[in-house]
Amino acid sequence: MIYLDNNATTRIAPEVAQAMQPWLTERWGNPSSLHRFGDEALEAVGAARASLARLLGARHASELVFTSGATEANHLALHQARFASPERRRVITSAVEHAAVLEPSAALAREGFTVVRAEVAPSGALEVERLLAGLDERCALVSVMWANNETGAVHDVAAIGKRCRELGIRFHVDAVQAVGKLPIALRDLPIDYLSLSAHKFHGPKGVGALWVRRESPFEPLIRGGGQESDRRAGTENVLGIVGLGAAAELARTWLASGGPNAVAALRHRLETRLVERLGPLEIAAASIARTPNTTQLVFGDVSGEALVLALSEAGVCASSGSACSSGTHAPSHVLLALGKTPAEASSSLRLSLSRYTTEAEVDEAAELVAQAVRDLRSLLGASPG
Repeated sequence: MIYLDNNATTRIAPEVAQAMQPWLTERWGNPSSLHRFGDEALEAVGAARASLARLLGARHASELVFTSGATEANHLALHQARFASPERRRVITSAVEHAAVLEPSAALAREGFTVVRAEVAPSGALEVERLLAGLDERCALVSVMWANNETGAVHDVAAIGKRCRELGIRFHVDAVQAVGKLPIALRDLPIDYLSLSAHKFHGPKGVGALWVRRESPFEPLIRGGGQESDRRAGTENVLGIVGLGAAAELARTWLASGGPNAVAALRHRLETRLVERLGPLEIAAASIARTPNTTQLVFGDVSGEALVLALSEAGVCASSGSACSSGTHAPSHVLLALGKTPAEASSSLRLSLSRYTTEAEVDEAAELVAQAVRDLRSLLGASPG
């Protein structure tokens, strides 16, 4: 199988699996225990925290709160809106956020908050100036993703954060699709909270983190123990945290060695070969900055779901949108926000590469995708292109 669904999840790097193995079989101590096994676990959690802080360019490793993943981290961040001053009852997010932000923001709306979803341009770019114009002293929190999980569009979080800081608004960034793919230096950015998930950059599933700037207020969502400096109760997932730390070290090395440029070149090769075989294609967010591994094709005349199933039979793993909403059979809310019709928003294919993707896989995938599209068009009586 050729795996091109890396925005949904990535394979665990062999080095990560090796680092995790002892904590699965030999070192099972609880980090809160006072004996030697507990001390070893506590040290391992601390080392992973330091590794992740280095990847993020954070000033203090202690600013990181380990979670079960980015969904929990996003809920934790939006939870902070409830503790702003009483006059701050507005939450600003965007129309293209992941459901893990849209749903908790909808919960805030049911509690009486005014929730505003900023629009995006047809290019996929967040309309930053319009968003900034809507910020004022009534806002408790702004939550915007760094990079979109479907289109790969990269948003100007620095400009948004700067204005939030001027107005005393807390700023959360969902960086799930940015961490491990783009250089990040949190020490230089006006961000209060940042979410991430290990399995998006070759770590294990079931573990993530919320970075909380030391100066930013924070109220726990899960209470009942002193773990994570009283910010998230519950025995730490040592196995997963060790894997997250190992994945962070690998990502830092990969970023420093020019890895993103190499993946971007492969993405360009894939898009070029698809155009050669199918003619002009609409590629979402192609005119703006994108994460280097992501391409979303909008066909308009074939079902994205049917295309994904055909490719699976042919040996290619791909997606028609977010893996977390693929079971709903609804048009992509991201493409709808870009101005696409429901039919167009249901006819997309997302191909997402990783550092393990090869040129040979890209070339073969281009052939298989093109053939699948031609076959579906033939069935529909459309032009094969």
